[in-house]
Amino acid sequence: MVISLLLAVTVAVPNGFLLYEKAAAVKDDDPETSWAVSGRKTARLVVNPCDRAGLGQAGRVSAKTIVYTAVPDFSRSEQVILYRSATAARKAVKDLRKAVSTCRISGYRYAGRTVGLGDEALAVTGQSYQGRHPAIGGERGIVARRANALVIYTQAGEWGKPAKADFARQTRDAKRMLGKICDIATC
Repeated sequence: MVISLLLAVTVAVPNGFLLYEKAAAVKDDDPETSWAVSGRKTARLVVNPCDRAGLGQAGRVSAKTIVYTAVPDFSRSEQVILYRSATAARKAVKDLRKAVSTCRISGYRYAGRTVGLGDEALAVTGQSYQGRHPAIGGERGIVARRANALVIYTQAGEWGKPAKADFARQTRDAKRMLGKICDIATC
C-alpha cells in the first residue's frame, strides 16, 4: 500500500498516453481548427459547471488536457488527472456532481446521470434553452473515475434536444482509456 501510494505521487501522465495526442501532434494548416495540449496540473476540469476555478483541484499530482476546436462552434476534449489517492479522486467526482446540480445560468442548464464505467462515472449534459425548450448549443461529457484517476471526454457544438446517443464517442473513448489507465494509476 505504501509503495503504491508513493508510486502514484511520483508518476505523471506520460507523453503519448492520451488517445488524442497523435492527432494533436499532426501539423494542420487549417486556420479554422486547432489543438491545444497542456500538462498543467492546475488545468480546470473540462466538465465544469459555472466554470469554478477550484473544482476538482484538491489532491492532484498530475494532469494532461487536450482540446480540439473547430470554428465556429465545435470542440472536443480529453483530460486525464491523477490524484494523490482514490479518496481525493472520489471527492472530485462528488464535488462535480454537486456543481452539476447547483449551477444556475440563465438560458443554460446542466444535468447529470450515473453511468456504468470505471469505479464511478457521470454523464453530464450542458444545454442551451429558450424558455422550457432546448435550443441549439451545448456540451456532453463523460467523467469516469478508476482508483485515483479521472478520465474526462467532452464534445460541444450545435446540439439539439439532449439524447443518450449524444454520448457515444465520449463513452467509447472513456472505455478505451479506462482499459489502460491502471498503467499509471494505483488500481
